[in-house]
Amino acid sequence: MLHAVVTTIHPPSASVRTLCRALRPLNASLLIVGDRKGPSKYPLAGTELLTLEQQLALPLRLPRLLPLNHYVRKNLGYLVLISRGAECLYEADDDNCPMGEWQPRCQKVKAREIHRPKWFNVFRHFSDERIWPRGFPLTEIVTSNQRKTRIRTPWATVDSFIQQGMVDLHPDVDAIWRLVMEKPFHFQDADSVALMPGVWCPFNSQNTWWFPAAYPLLYLPSHCTFRMTDIWRSFVAQRCLWAMDGVVTFHAADVIQRRNLHSLLQDFRDEVPGYLANEEICRTLEDLKLQRGPEAAGENLIRCYEALVAQEVFPRKELPLVRAWLKDLDAIARGLAL
Repeated sequence: MLHAVVTTIHPPSASVRTLCRALRPLNASLLIVGDRKGPSKYPLAGTELLTLEQQLALPLRLPRLLPLNHYVRKNLGYLVLISRGAECLYEADDDNCPMGEWQPRCQKVKAREIHRPKWFNVFRHFSDERIWPRGFPLTEIVTSNQRKTRIRTPWATVDSFIQQGMVDLHPDVDAIWRLVMEKPFHFQDADSVALMPGVWCPFNSQNTWWFPAAYPLLYLPSHCTFRMTDIWRSFVAQRCLWAMDGVVTFHAADVIQRRNLHSLLQDFRDEVPGYLANEEICRTLEDLKLQRGPEAAGENLIRCYEALVAQEVFPRKELPLVRAWLKDLDAIARGLAL
């Protein structure tokens, strides 16, 4: 069964209402994860609100360790839906609006395999314009925008435990792009692409599909900036996927983002750690020797975070949260219902 999760402090938006309408014929649920600022109620049919008070009452280790007024409260939404037997988990933001092409994804995907270069700018596969995703290394932008856009490698059917669709109108680019090139943007239609082991591209927490083998990799880290939590998660997830012969797949746009108000300069400040560290993070992860197979996903996750703590990407206080996440997942696997 499909379950969806959104975190917000706002009342129901037009985008969330549209998502609910898309989920209704699928008999899929939408869990709204709140925070200290609210909401205290969510008057929208087809949704369930998980308030901060309800989060803190959960029989889990993680709720009291997570910071308040922070996007990472979404971790609790993941745990609740996993405990309810989600066969597929869809995550979005409250400003993501499904288009007519939006539909559920399957774990097995027909896509064109990408074996090189090491940094593949997925946005350029879906556009001829100069654009790159948030988290893409600044040193790779010029080269990636000089390469041809359409990939015509052979088709393959792959197990893709994590999948992401492009987002039109206001895609998830970094603050540099917005400060110097901001405009409404629409991607072109193009074939789905699967990034094979050794090929990196950041992905975010919008319009993203997760399947059970990758559920341990959902963890959003707390001790980094808001603009880096889902990006650095994506690097850890990709490295762990390589150890389980899984891939990340990217699809053509099927969602529009009507972007919430942001301070672009604050976004820039929050992204500076990534501008400076993204490549080094991936080099550190590449050098790790991880165990093979989906059953090792949790152990591999903690190994990745231990390595990044050793590199001072994260402070040591991140590790108790990762361990609490894994212990909560283990309790759910042993039958804990939420």
